[in-house]
Amino acid sequence: MLLALLLQAGLGLGTGLAIMGAGIGAGLVALGAGLGIGRIGGSAMESIARQPEATARIQTAMIIAAALIEGVALFGVVVCLLISFKG
Repeated sequence: MLLALLLQAGLGLGTGLAIMGAGIGAGLVALGAGLGIGRIGGSAMESIARQPEATARIQTAMIIAAALIEGVALFGVVVCLLISFKG
């Protein structure tokens, strides 16, 4: 349906598919980042519950891992935006 709307707007098939692919890609990137950070948070809370004296080390590792995931997610979204603007 979205593709039909893009074609009616005067965009070519290649452009419409590029925009759709970029939107789907950005959605998958956001979904993957959310799942990754959720797993990190859950695992960190479980680790802290099992070994409370290691809280500071676990939190540091959790924050670093979450930052790396967010960086990859931001890179993925930027690539999807570039694809959509190129189309």
